[in-house]
Amino acid sequence: MRSVAALALVVPFVVGFAAAPSTATAQGDVEFTFADPEIVESSGLAVVDGLVITVNDSGDTGRVFAVDPETGQTVGVTTWSPEPRDVEALAPAGRGQVWVADIGDNLEVRETVEVLRVPVGPGEHVVEPERFELAYPDGPHDAETLIAAPDGRLLVVTKGIFGGSVYRSPRRLTDGVNRLTRLDTDGAVLPIATDGALLPDRRHVVVRNYGSAAFYTYPDFREVGSFALPAQPQGEGIAVDPRGRMLVSTEGKYTAVLRVRVPEDLMAALAPTPSETPSGSPGLAGPGNAGSGDASDDPGASDSASWTWFAGGAALALVLAGVGARLAGRWPGRR
Repeated sequence: MRSVAALALVVPFVVGFAAAPSTATAQGDVEFTFADPEIVESSGLAVVDGLVITVNDSGDTGRVFAVDPETGQTVGVTTWSPEPRDVEALAPAGRGQVWVADIGDNLEVRETVEVLRVPVGPGEHVVEPERFELAYPDGPHDAETLIAAPDGRLLVVTKGIFGGSVYRSPRRLTDGVNRLTRLDTDGAVLPIATDGALLPDRRHVVVRNYGSAAFYTYPDFREVGSFALPAQPQGEGIAVDPRGRMLVSTEGKYTAVLRVRVPEDLMAALAPTPSETPSGSPGLAGPGNAGSGDASDDPGASDSASWTWFAGGAALALVLAGVGARLAGRWPGRR
């Protein structure tokens, strides 16, 4: 999300300073291009029943778009009211449904945030979705990442400048305020996290920010490895379909959704042993499914990673100044 102009200027550098990716840069192929002029700020991504579901960033009405990945055309729109405050993410919620995460909070002032379970699919639908309030145990946080865990719980990853924290919902959401629990992870999750997804093996998750992504084991969130993503104007969406293909989206009208080819060393690190995962439970699609070529052979990858580290250090002073401005209340929220 484009929180404030100052933050947008330093985000790429913060990411490099706090968590530089591996020397490998993932390559991306265009899976399709959004053809709908109403999709202007793809801020969340999910794959449900073969359709790619997306949602605009804050400022839109309550609606989600179902897109045919073969054509890029919108084949269904689900709408609801009242208008949400700051929708930032989607997660699969079972057949024909998604979780919509109204969890954005630039100024960190919301006592509760909200998730909605919304039906999606072909056609026009006006619905009254189920709504559930969530509250952090340690005060408000800004967040743009929602992950549906294998046990049915929801995971919220905060958008921390130097690293995010993971919060877990109760197993069963109720009509009252649902208190989140902070997970005791091995360390901070990727800084400036803008989206995440569960892998089909149900043993790993992926979290992205504007320039990189990282894999973590589930449920302990031990980092497996990170890598630079293909360049996008303002990448905020990521999804992994049941076949293990990774898709990433970006804000902007008529933008492309890319199919990411993960570096081979990370593919190997994610591969299960025969005793860990039963047959038919893939993690990520290999090069044969995701496109030919080896991302680890990218001749510019090493230079890109080195530049990321250098730029991050140069921008540290700007980051600290920005944090001070935010705390002083000089940064206006969008909604």
